[in-house]
Amino acid sequence: MFKKEYIYFLTALMFFTRIPVKKQLPYSEYIMNQSQKYYSLVGILVGAFNALVFFIFQLILPVDISLLLSMALSVLLTGAFHEDGFTDVCDSFGGGYGKEKILTIMKDSRIGAYGVIGIILLLGIKFSSMYHIANIDVVFLMFCLIATHSASRFFSGLMIHTHRYVSDIDQSKSKPLANKALPKKTLIIGGVITLLPFVFFFNPIFLLVLPLGYLSKVYLGWYFNKHIQGYTGDCLGTVQQVSEVVMYLGFLVICKFM
Repeated sequence: MFKKEYIYFLTALMFFTRIPVKKQLPYSEYIMNQSQKYYSLVGILVGAFNALVFFIFQLILPVDISLLLSMALSVLLTGAFHEDGFTDVCDSFGGGYGKEKILTIMKDSRIGAYGVIGIILLLGIKFSSMYHIANIDVVFLMFCLIATHSASRFFSGLMIHTHRYVSDIDQSKSKPLANKALPKKTLIIGGVITLLPFVFFFNPIFLLVLPLGYLSKVYLGWYFNKHIQGYTGDCLGTVQQVSEVVMYLGFLVICKFM
């Protein structure tokens, strides 16, 4: 039992990061789908890495430079996996009309104006939000990083349970993807893991950022369903990125009124 769960976790870790895992890790569509329950745990690890790097750099460098360095190393850790999905969605939905055209543009490896502008604005808002949170309290930002990275990956995985997977037009270019909903009890595991970082906030009011992140997922799910009748892997990356940024903004709003 433990060995199977360990394999599921390593599969999620291998899929979402560049952290080395054992070479002979078994793979199947079933294992890929079962790995969903550990998306939020991978988020905790990525967030913890991001927080640790920022904390070390801010001991010797200004906060803004420390944030940029931590963001850069975080992107290297994940291989810009979610950011790439976000840029593809910006290009395809911005420049395409109709399901077939949108999906065709989405599979194009080139980045267009919509993707460039979108990712610049996204990273700019993300950096500015984290900078202002750090000015409130450095340790508080570290917990925010862990919480948002975890919750945003959980919300991204929820799309698999609430929306239909849209097959890629060119199957030869499709990426392996968990695309089947799991039983509710396994979904609960991911939810519990998502709540763990909030234990360290010492104030339940910060749980309010979770509905904000979830609403981002709901809106994007509605938008994707309207235009392509479901979701793709790039759509999941977009949900992760947008909900992460929205939760940073949520933390700032809560702090403003506290």
